[in-house]
Amino acid sequence: MNLFERYLTLWVGLCIVVGIGLGQLFPAFFQFVGSIEVAHINLPVAVLVWLMIIPMLIKIDLGQLKGVREHWRGVGVTLFVNWGVKPFSMALLAWFFIGYLFRDLLPAEQVDSYIAGLVILAAAPCTAMVFVWSHLMKGEPHFTLSQVALNDVIMVFAFAPIVGVLLGLSKITVPWDTLLLSVLLYIVVPLIIATLWRKHLLAQPDGKARLQRVIDRLGPGSLVALLATLVLLFGFQGQQIIAAPLIIALLAVPILIQVFVNSGLAYLLNRQVRSPHCVAGPSALIGASNFFELAVATAIALFGFESGAALATVVGVLIEVPVMLVAVKVVNRSRAWYEKREGIVASS
Repeated sequence: MNLFERYLTLWVGLCIVVGIGLGQLFPAFFQFVGSIEVAHINLPVAVLVWLMIIPMLIKIDLGQLKGVREHWRGVGVTLFVNWGVKPFSMALLAWFFIGYLFRDLLPAEQVDSYIAGLVILAAAPCTAMVFVWSHLMKGEPHFTLSQVALNDVIMVFAFAPIVGVLLGLSKITVPWDTLLLSVLLYIVVPLIIATLWRKHLLAQPDGKARLQRVIDRLGPGSLVALLATLVLLFGFQGQQIIAAPLIIALLAVPILIQVFVNSGLAYLLNRQVRSPHCVAGPSALIGASNFFELAVATAIALFGFESGAALATVVGVLIEVPVMLVAVKVVNRSRAWYEKREGIVASS
């Protein structure tokens, strides 16, 4: 884990301060940036999202999909939690906490937007950060790689329908044209570009070394693009946050519950089906992690910079790293207990 990744929460905190400050000093600039749109897609954000996502996707070898058969039980558990539990459990938590329990503490006109942002966040599963978590818990690298690749493929087809259905159940108007365009722009096109670029690099002499050099060079730029997006976002959200900082704390509650419940569920289910610990650990973290770059971009595209949806996805970014590090510690410390179950082969 490099410097940026280790202290991502700190950088996000600094972006909050910088974004709010710049938004108060230069409101006209932020309004101008927000107005640069085509078909409701903000072009500066689209560029930043590509700079965020492509460096992550280029690490993914879709050829590793064949590896799903080797650890099919762990794959099945992860897919069940990622696609069958996480989006729907988050919708329930959002409806209960944001739509009911905390409703009187939140701006009435933004409640539906907050719920939408939380749903979008949960429907975008795992990022390349999962490789970091897997490494920290000595996870099986081929399982992690194949599972992330499989999720990327499924996301192309499942992300828009799940978001559309859950927002529809929440009686939130779904701009389907913008949602489908977001999937094309933020998932399909970057995945194609990253895959073709990866193949081109690997076809060169000393291809693996070339690929690694490109990944190393793009990595910092990816995180800088994320932080720049957050500065823009908080430049728009600044006035609302200054007026009611409690909002961020309230939005964090369903996210925290969802992360710990889903990671715990995946971990326990893997123990029940007797997956080795080196598979159960990454499965638990993949089941809980969110593709927050995609979530932020989609929320902005659907509801705008100043929306509660955009703010809700950013809260997910804010707590991602510390929460995941806690989950890693729990998985590592419980390894002896996990492997006591009969039929589980102890990891080396």
